[in-house]
Amino acid sequence: MALGRFLHGTPRSDTPGVTIGPARAYELFSALGFAGRRRRAFAQLAALSGAQAGDRALDVGCGTGGLTRPVAQRVGAEGTMLGIDPSPSVLAYARRKTLDQRITAAAVTYREGIAESLDVPDASMDVVVNSLMLHHLPEELRSVALAEMYRVLRPGGRLLIAEFRPPTGRLGRNLVHVLAGHAMEHSGVDLLGDLLAGVGFELVGHGDIRPWLTYFQGVRPTNK
Repeated sequence: MALGRFLHGTPRSDTPGVTIGPARAYELFSALGFAGRRRRAFAQLAALSGAQAGDRALDVGCGTGGLTRPVAQRVGAEGTMLGIDPSPSVLAYARRKTLDQRITAAAVTYREGIAESLDVPDASMDVVVNSLMLHHLPEELRSVALAEMYRVLRPGGRLLIAEFRPPTGRLGRNLVHVLAGHAMEHSGVDLLGDLLAGVGFELVGHGDIRPWLTYFQGVRPTNK
């Protein structure tokens, strides 16, 4: 059994998606999985999001807030940062962590919710980000979640998605199988470009971040 199975949280009645479990255990697991590069990787993702001072930003499936916090620092004192996640215990941890790190550059709030039905007004966000979230949803709901992200972005708004990039070497594959199992081996990252285009996004960037991430940058066209 993959160790990652022990990090699954309590199932919800409003989504078949997997929630993450004990926040501190998840943080330890994530730190090990990123080989000490987690903070650096999320800082790179925040920069790639295009978030700027004064932006209204949303992190979908924010988890413990690893990406929420660096994006909040980029939008600054005049911006707003909202993190949404289905796990109340993980959100509580994210709030404490945000206070502990004195992230006061933006108005940071966390709210319980699910990716496939965001309680966020249409066209109300300048930037939407999410990291390591989509693989927790069944394949048939991933496009639904992406369509929700499209809906809440203003025309011209920017999207950044980061997902697992399955390793190609045998040693790496064996390690991933032990640590994360199906989630990372079958993250569906090879389909993300088509899924983004399918819900209306214009794909403007794509690349890798060490050790295990692939990112996609999208824009909601201004003429739609």
